Amino acid sequence: MPLRPAFQIGLWNAWIIEVLGLLTFLPTLMSKEALKKRPQGEPTWSELSKSDKAVFLITHPIIVPFTLIYSIFLPLKLGTAWFYVGIPISMLALVMGLMAGISFASGPFDKPITGGIYRISRHPWYFAWFLMFVGIGIACASWIFLLCAVVWIISWNIGVVSEERVLIEK
Repeated sequence: MPLRPAFQIGLWNAWIIEVLGLLTFLPTLMSKEALKKRPQGEPTWSELSKSDKAVFLITHPIIVPFTLIYSIFLPLKLGTAWFYVGIPISMLALVMGLMAGISFASGPFDKPITGGIYRISRHPWYFAWFLMFVGIGIACASWIFLLCAVVWIISWNIGVVSEERVLIEK
């Protein structure tokens, strides 16, 4: 992995995988019942601690937009071992994210979701995005994307604990 990545705008860049990752939210966005679930259970901004708010601010307005913009200029290393190792990891992440979206959209409105991929993971979307960042980082041979994956998973591990604490209190 070179220290300074090559930048070029192209069709076969990492943005393709990122856009597919965003599409995993479609089942939830297309379900009116799923859209009603979010405000009912999620902690409000005022219920979050300072560290929880910091985690949210690191992951949502910094890491996700940065990786989206960066992925436009980051070419996939087509035909290399990097590509053939990274793409299956990214595809696994996309399948996991889509399964999470379907489980969330079709799950019970007034109870925690325990079916589908939620039987395996309590936070499959967070883990899917971590895997997607790892897969892109490998497929593009980008240490910056791998660093984003590490920051993402560390920050969400901090955030998940407090989110669950607030939900248990409710």
